[in-house]
Amino acid sequence: MAKSSAGGSGIPGSPTAVRIVVAGEKGTGKSSLIVAAATDTFPPNVPPVLPDTRLPPEFFAERIPITIVDTSSRPEDRGKLAEELKLADAVVLTYACDRPETLDRLSEYWLPELRQLEVKVPIIVAGCKLDMRDDNNQVSLEQVMSPIMQQFREIETCIECSAQKLIQAHEVFFYAQKAVLHPTGPLFDQETQSLKPRCVRALKRIFILCDHDRDGALSDAELNDFQVKCFNAPLQPSEIEGVKRVVQDKLPEGVNDRGLTLTGFLFLHALFIEKGRLETTWTVLRKFGYNNDIRLADELIPYSAFKRASDQSVELTNVAIEFLRGIYDLFDGDGDKNLRPQEIEDLFSTAPESPWKEAPYVDAAEKTALGGLSVDAFLSLWSLMTLLDPARSVEYLIYIGFPADPSSAIRVTRRRRLDRKKQQSERKVFQCFVFGPENAGKSALLNCFLGRSYSDNHGSGTNDRYAVNVVDESGGGKKTLVLKEIPEEGVKGLLASKESLAVCDIAVFVYDSSDELSYKRATELLVEVATHGEDTGFEVPCLMVAAKDDLDSFPMAVQESTRVTQDMGIEAPIPISSKLGDFSNLFRKILMAAEHPHLSIPETEARKSRKHYSRLINRSLMVVSVGAAVAVVGLAAYRVYAARRNTSS
Repeated sequence: MAKSSAGGSGIPGSPTAVRIVVAGEKGTGKSSLIVAAATDTFPPNVPPVLPDTRLPPEFFAERIPITIVDTSSRPEDRGKLAEELKLADAVVLTYACDRPETLDRLSEYWLPELRQLEVKVPIIVAGCKLDMRDDNNQVSLEQVMSPIMQQFREIETCIECSAQKLIQAHEVFFYAQKAVLHPTGPLFDQETQSLKPRCVRALKRIFILCDHDRDGALSDAELNDFQVKCFNAPLQPSEIEGVKRVVQDKLPEGVNDRGLTLTGFLFLHALFIEKGRLETTWTVLRKFGYNNDIRLADELIPYSAFKRASDQSVELTNVAIEFLRGIYDLFDGDGDKNLRPQEIEDLFSTAPESPWKEAPYVDAAEKTALGGLSVDAFLSLWSLMTLLDPARSVEYLIYIGFPADPSSAIRVTRRRRLDRKKQQSERKVFQCFVFGPENAGKSALLNCFLGRSYSDNHGSGTNDRYAVNVVDESGGGKKTLVLKEIPEEGVKGLLASKESLAVCDIAVFVYDSSDELSYKRATELLVEVATHGEDTGFEVPCLMVAAKDDLDSFPMAVQESTRVTQDMGIEAPIPISSKLGDFSNLFRKILMAAEHPHLSIPETEARKSRKHYSRLINRSLMVVSVGAAVAVVGLAAYRVYAARRNTSS
């Protein structure tokens, strides 16, 4: 495995240009340093602030253009300075070797200021005017900078230079460029002296991709293929033996009779980084599509495949679903159809992290008695991630080894507006918004949908909460239903957006059937949502759910609720009891209403008025049409009569 001789230009994830901002105290030599690096001369007179200086691609071996931005140290220019720093790929902070107070200002002002501005880029500290330092006050750079670098770990490199003597002026910007192209931070933890977890996961994926025969080791032929792919040059047999010998001497388990193991592969990269050869590991990562965040570069994610109208959604294709079924079986080591937490962690060990450890996924699917996932629950979580964040879903499919074109993993559904016209939805995944006043039973409904006790403490608080599961259809098929709980206090904010209901296939309004105020508030929410849908053109089918059916209903409850729903042209409230586990086939009814959206769209007074007006217009047009037809027939009859009369005479 050889050192790369060229940068990652043209490789997905590799920067195509570098912007370096130079900042520091007044008089520390910022402008002179830039001119010396760009022209190999020391300028006797330089302006207070230079215009942007561009170094051509051939300036350094990586052949990537560099723009160097000079900045003013005047207090009145701090706003402009802050803007430039936020646009930087790297920052060079200067101090004057002959003025110790300027070094103190780095830790007193400049480095804290960069943190305050949230400038999270590599920092190079450059001690300028090295030729002017007092010979009687010689202190090593390491001795001076070590305490500062301990406090500010964002400092990548420290270097002393002299613009007047042309000492290491080029090197300042070489190290700045190198810190951008080959940063240490994402790869290596300086405190533990070990590879960072995300780097390990990426290298593990690369190892698996290169292990063509899947025997857990890279053979000599596989190592050679890897070398050619990453560095465009083969390894000689003696070089391969040398690599394996280095690993085996330090880490016997790094090599076995089949070749270099994953442990040995990771050890080699840690060794490269420790020896300052970060460009080797970065070249490997970039050849396999990783960016500086150790994630797949945007160029590898087919964003154009996700383009959709606001009332379209994204679903997994059968190709992706079959792949995921195979992955499930592969990692379900004991074949018990229960993917345990550790098995899920192993499955995602080639991704930057497990995507389901945080909201909205962490509690969104049904768990088995052993805390794992069934096949349906596993696929449901993938469907939820594809619905909410298709780019992330495709990205993670690639991480776990999806072999086909990534765009073949997903499909964009037909517009919901067209579904209503066609009176049928072709979706496989339906999203249901669950509205209702506080304590109506929304959270209990979601819990029971996931097979949990109605009293489980999985309330949503102020954040949206999701529950996803497979629902059996009456015809024997299966569809995925996503329930999204909308807190009462979140309704106003939701309806403030014109397109907020565009992503909704059906809305359910839950109320406490023993509480008249709860029912009235749910009815108000129904009217608000229905009206918003009419006004924006994103009408949604609606159902009402009378929760807590095990409690005594308020007087006139059934009669009043039936009258209201009949008046709005939707199904009467569906009584359920989460406590008793009696759901009256609610989830299947939700699914059926979503599949046939035209049947459950509520009629508000405004909609009725429009319908009545349309009927009047149609009747008027019919009268006019009949009158016109009579007139036409009469005129024709008269013409026939007149013609006959003329003939007889």
